[in-house]
Amino acid sequence: MINTVFWALVVLGVLIFVHELGHFLVARLFGVKVLVFSLGFGPRVGGWTGKNGTQYQLSAVPLGGYVKMLGESDDGEEIPESLWPESFAAQRVYQRFAIVFAGPLFNFLFAVAALVIAFMVGVGEILPVVGSVAEGMPAQKAGVKVGDRIVALNGEEMLRWEVMSRRIKELGELGEDALVLTIERDHVRFDLKVIPEIKEVKNIFGEPVRHPLIGIGPSGEEEMVYYSIPDALVKGVTQTWMIMDLTVTSIWKLMTRVVPADQIGGPLMIAEMAGKTAQQGATSLLFFMALISVNLGILNLLPVPVLDGGHLFFFMIEAIKGGPVTETIQMVANRVGLGLLVLLMVWALKNDLTRLFASEF
Repeated sequence: MINTVFWALVVLGVLIFVHELGHFLVARLFGVKVLVFSLGFGPRVGGWTGKNGTQYQLSAVPLGGYVKMLGESDDGEEIPESLWPESFAAQRVYQRFAIVFAGPLFNFLFAVAALVIAFMVGVGEILPVVGSVAEGMPAQKAGVKVGDRIVALNGEEMLRWEVMSRRIKELGELGEDALVLTIERDHVRFDLKVIPEIKEVKNIFGEPVRHPLIGIGPSGEEEMVYYSIPDALVKGVTQTWMIMDLTVTSIWKLMTRVVPADQIGGPLMIAEMAGKTAQQGATSLLFFMALISVNLGILNLLPVPVLDGGHLFFFMIEAIKGGPVTETIQMVANRVGLGLLVLLMVWALKNDLTRLFASEF
């Protein structure tokens, strides 16, 4: 339990710090005075005041953070005329947009950096060794056996199970009637012709999809692969983009009720997963942090008032109409947005507690 809490605080602390650091650095870049840089909400636990007057602090509730800038809120604060150029409100709309957008952007950049490090440290990749052969499926009919290593597919060398699986799917969708598997068995290589079957399976969202299948499963045998800096960078960017695409798709599936709302996870789920991935090693933890960082960035970009995306939406309206949205509209929108956010957090916590008690009993 202590280990889980520790790693949850580490993961959330790092990702919140990265997010707020984005706001902070771009604000300072435009000369905006930052009053408070806080990790956490609520009462101040500790901290210090920097030479630039910024109060850096740790707050009691570690489920978020904030950067408070001079002139950021319409709470009636009086700004001395001499300090007006340093206020957030005095900046042009594109500068304010950049300051707010920097938080999610830094989350995406962190994900790339974490994945680059993970690929350089080394990742275990599954080898194309057959661990199971389904009864009555094309692979069994063609003579594939458990323990066979597939070294080539239609003459193309196969080093990883993931690549081989993807190529079988691609070739099937292109209308290839037969696949030629080059098998290595007892140090002997030979070819087997396999005709895939198009079957209906469920994807990760539970939707029925039709895929070409031959009926084999991996043995789970892995090989550690260490990537060079350029290759790791390409893999990191590609993987981050895939996570972003999957996250956006997942949110859409939730909104359209393809995925049930009870799949939404909250802080308890993150804590549990952080503890488990930390036990699996640094690479697993880095992949998990990249995943959560992308999710945090995209969720903050949703056009919901009180989130970064809500502010960005108002800035775009301001840029189009040539003036800011009225305070009344912003106030009402922020209250609605806050209400929606609280409901989402309560629902996520309810799901976490339901899963927790279900696993215990």
